[in-house]
Amino acid sequence: MSRKSKRTFGVEEARPFAGMSKVNQDAAGVDIGAVEIVACVSHDENTQIVRAFGNYTVDLQNIGKWLKEHRIKSVAMESTGVYWIPLFEELERQGFECLLISSRSLRRVPGRKSDIIDAQWIQTLHNYGLLESSFRPEGELAALRTLLRHRGQLLEHRAPHVLHMQKALLQMNVQLSQALSDVTGDTGQAIIRAIISGERDPQKLAELRNRQCKKSVEEIGKALTGTWRAEHLFVLKQSLELYDFYTKQVESCDMEIERMYALTRPDWEAGELKPLTAKKRKSHSKNAPQQKEEIRKHLKRISGVDLSVVDGFGVSLAQTVIMEVGTDMQKFPSEKHFCSWLGLAPKHEISGGKVLKNKTLKTKNRAGQAFRMAAQSVKGADCVFGSRYRRLRARLDNRQATVATAHAIARVVYRMLKYQVEYEELSVEEYEQEYKSQQVKYLKKKAEKFGFQLVSV
Repeated sequence: MSRKSKRTFGVEEARPFAGMSKVNQDAAGVDIGAVEIVACVSHDENTQIVRAFGNYTVDLQNIGKWLKEHRIKSVAMESTGVYWIPLFEELERQGFECLLISSRSLRRVPGRKSDIIDAQWIQTLHNYGLLESSFRPEGELAALRTLLRHRGQLLEHRAPHVLHMQKALLQMNVQLSQALSDVTGDTGQAIIRAIISGERDPQKLAELRNRQCKKSVEEIGKALTGTWRAEHLFVLKQSLELYDFYTKQVESCDMEIERMYALTRPDWEAGELKPLTAKKRKSHSKNAPQQKEEIRKHLKRISGVDLSVVDGFGVSLAQTVIMEVGTDMQKFPSEKHFCSWLGLAPKHEISGGKVLKNKTLKTKNRAGQAFRMAAQSVKGADCVFGSRYRRLRARLDNRQATVATAHAIARVVYRMLKYQVEYEELSVEEYEQEYKSQQVKYLKKKAEKFGFQLVSV
């Protein structure tokens, strides 16, 4: 119910409450801990059987055998850290339907708490069909998702060592970060490596600048006179070595991802790729994979559409979204459900006819973060989403406008994946004309409501 909707009081027909009935008769609940796994199944109408297992591989296999003895078909378990992954994969391999449940869905009334009670509670809720499984992409994409997440962690581990290099330089009063915008660029890396090799002459160091560097040799040379203390040079050397180590690890991870791409749905046809715009071709990122065109082809073959041409998207965001949400949009009944799962839709809480809360749900959804990043990148762009953001920003704060724009982009991506249609960019002029038509239609309706007639001047 919206804030402005009128409340009506009267008699309405409603279906009678039929009471709680068991939906999943062959259901089990599992509580997973670091050293012990507790499984619970139904014995009869009012009795449950609980058994504890270890967490070794042979124990996981025995859990599957024990569940089959009790004719269990569906198993629900809480997503506890990463402890659930081995059991989930083992039970899936044995043919069980596995439901991964968020802790938000398993809130219990206050009282005693133990592993046995938790397992019984999960089994009871699953028995009555009160649990909704967390989303997990198709099995072949789950492996790629693991590698992509690992790649992101490698980049996160590499970033602090850049700060360590900058700190060591500043402690020697080498103001390289003032002369260059990025010390990990060609010029910055050449100068740092020369310093570690023993070069101390500011002029010679400055001459290592790349020809495309905006600062002159003289300007850079002024920033490269330092104290050259041994302890700071040692820190600089080790920081660079660690930076290089993680860079090599990222490259190795990219090679493994490329190999996995080639093995995923190899029989599917990629089709022709739409040429990227000049702006997208010029855009670059040190964290982006090197073989962009090859990855575009793989993503097009796997998903059936090319998400990298969507305004605000690039190859990195496209592969993040596909690996996080999968390609089967049938798991989301509508684009509204999709946006809600991403954390890009308001969560209305209504009581007494009043909207108590309408903020978006706090979530760590990586796909939702990718859509927010796409919305951030189109703020000043000459595209439909950029125009939409600027219109929203005139009356909303930055966060709200960003989420609303991300919501619009997510709807487009949902339709592309579900209906297998390519992205057709609408010009800003066409968008403005469409928006104007909607406003005129709204004003006409408003005028008729108050007995007026809308006349153009």
